[in-house]
Amino acid sequence: MIKAGISQHRTAVLLGAALILCAALLIGVLVGPAGLTPDRTILELLDGIPGIHLDSGLTATQQAILWQIRLPRVVLGALVGAMLAVAGAAYQGVFRNPLADPYLLGVSSGAGLGATLAIVSGGALGMFGIPMAAFVGGVLAVFATYSLGRSIGGPQNAVVIILAGVAVAAFTNAAQTFVQQRFDDSLREVYSWLLGGLSTDGWSEVLVVLPYVALASAVILVHRRVLDVMAVGDVEAASLGVDPARSRLVLVLAATLGTAAVVSASGLIGFVGIVVPHAVRLVVGPSHRLLLPLSLMLGAAFLVLTDVAARTVMAPAELPIGVVTAMIGAPFFLLVLRRSRVSA
Repeated sequence: MIKAGISQHRTAVLLGAALILCAALLIGVLVGPAGLTPDRTILELLDGIPGIHLDSGLTATQQAILWQIRLPRVVLGALVGAMLAVAGAAYQGVFRNPLADPYLLGVSSGAGLGATLAIVSGGALGMFGIPMAAFVGGVLAVFATYSLGRSIGGPQNAVVIILAGVAVAAFTNAAQTFVQQRFDDSLREVYSWLLGGLSTDGWSEVLVVLPYVALASAVILVHRRVLDVMAVGDVEAASLGVDPARSRLVLVLAATLGTAAVVSASGLIGFVGIVVPHAVRLVVGPSHRLLLPLSLMLGAAFLVLTDVAARTVMAPAELPIGVVTAMIGAPFFLLVLRRSRVSA
């Protein structure tokens, strides 16, 4: 009876999160200029379902705006938000650190350096040069962090890994600043990328990012019970049949791969990996069986709605989405820091 009640509660919570995500996606598609009224937009979306034929009344230009600009942007925002949030929850569980986020191991600084090098090259790397350079930079930074951590304390020591990430981030940030000073004519484009954005050229960015997000999220979700076991400590987890070092490595690699992929497409968008998992944890508790899937769905909803705010607050101008998430996330970060200090 008790197990049935818990199962029903879990199902109800997940269903509620799914409804919130659907509502956020719909708002993201409906809100915007170009004369796309909500009723006609909904009819056009329904017309896209196989077997349904409706006349939305939208012009060919408006249809192109909906299907090739607005909808890809909303989907990309959902993928980025979902990945950053679930990666943040995974990092916090792996390192048992409430302040951990997807940029902990130098992903953001490495991606920023890679993107900066691609930008100052003046397009020599081709159309996908900036995303590819950002992806490679993020992955190499994490590889350097893990190599450094292994050489001075072993990958099983979470504190050593975190400190190694700080050192790698400091080095890559210094290198990025040096490059920016040497090529100051590209500063505007560099800062535009660093502040984050979800502008798309059709569905190309979504198709590039989707496989990485799907794979990384699946690996993290499969390990949700392992994270619950690891929460009691490495020694206790080992006694229960879990290999903490191996699990930590797999989870960190999955979270980093997914984060590097979405960052390469969106630029640096901070605080999502802290705000969403902690908000979920305050409501449903620390169990990763609910925390991870809820972070995935609500992270997607959060970033889609944040992007709506970025597009509308100063319309027709557009705020960098990283600025909006920082305005929300910075006070929340201070709240988390205060709670951590009190609990300690």
